Amino acid sequence: MTEHIQNAAAIRSRLHEAVEKVVVLEQQSTLDLMLVALMTGGHILLDDVPGVGKTLLARTFARSLDLEFKRVQFTPDLLPSDVTGLNFYNQKNSSFEFRKGPVFTNILLADEINRATPRTQSSLLECMQEATVTVDGVTHTLAVPFLVIATQNPVEMEGTFPLPEAQLDRFLMCVSLGYPSAKGERGIVERFLTDNPFERVEPVCSAQDIAVLKAARAQVKYAEPVLQYALELVRTTRELDGIRLGASPRASLYLARSAQALAALRGRSYVLPDDVQDVLLPVLGHRLLPDVDSALYETSGPELVRRVMESVAVPIGPHHQ
Repeated sequence: MTEHIQNAAAIRSRLHEAVEKVVVLEQQSTLDLMLVALMTGGHILLDDVPGVGKTLLARTFARSLDLEFKRVQFTPDLLPSDVTGLNFYNQKNSSFEFRKGPVFTNILLADEINRATPRTQSSLLECMQEATVTVDGVTHTLAVPFLVIATQNPVEMEGTFPLPEAQLDRFLMCVSLGYPSAKGERGIVERFLTDNPFERVEPVCSAQDIAVLKAARAQVKYAEPVLQYALELVRTTRELDGIRLGASPRASLYLARSAQALAALRGRSYVLPDDVQDVLLPVLGHRLLPDVDSALYETSGPELVRRVMESVAVPIGPHHQ
């Protein structure tokens, strides 16, 4: 095991401890998936009902990593320039100057992204893909790291502009926090009843630690059968009955990188089939469209992913090189 991978596991442990002092996380994997996105340069879509702690989780995550955080409430009248920035005329200097938009940050929470018009959605997705903003022919580079956490409400459709499949494909993962259990909900109420633990959050990681995380991912290796397994899972989405639109080659790369990052967080220098399976639903679930018959029976993303997983044989070890 390399030093970077050992350090990655330690960073993960520190971050979990810091975040869980504020946020009640019943699914430990949620925080790991956010770290995976940061390590791979991807972005996350939180498809969840209001009030389950999406904003609090994003803010706590950013502060624990000592990263700049900004939030934009997406509305139908939000313009692309409200997100990316614009050139304005400075009368004092008699010249145009660029005023940066909120996208110039480390972690951007795009709240209710599906309430904005397709034009505004596209301006953000361009920033996600290229990590740059071009205004009047001048290109401005975004901060490093840059992570977009976008949210959308899955139950409220009036006055929304659902993200088309091509734009959904730009998100590394789609994650749902879900409602807490009775025990978890009681813990939330008791924790915030007379206090706000977020006010005491201190950074537990630095920019150097984030660089270590990225370096650790790059050092994780694939045994040939495990890499073939990951690729076969994606290819099966294009052939399986019940799926009208399968995952793209971009999904293959995202899946491979995500499993690699998760293995590093778990302190391993090689990928196991378990790592691939643990990121399969977040990476593929929002990319698969059911055919007419499956849609009629309201077949969900998780069910389609389960069918895919059952259709591909899991490679037998050893998996390290």
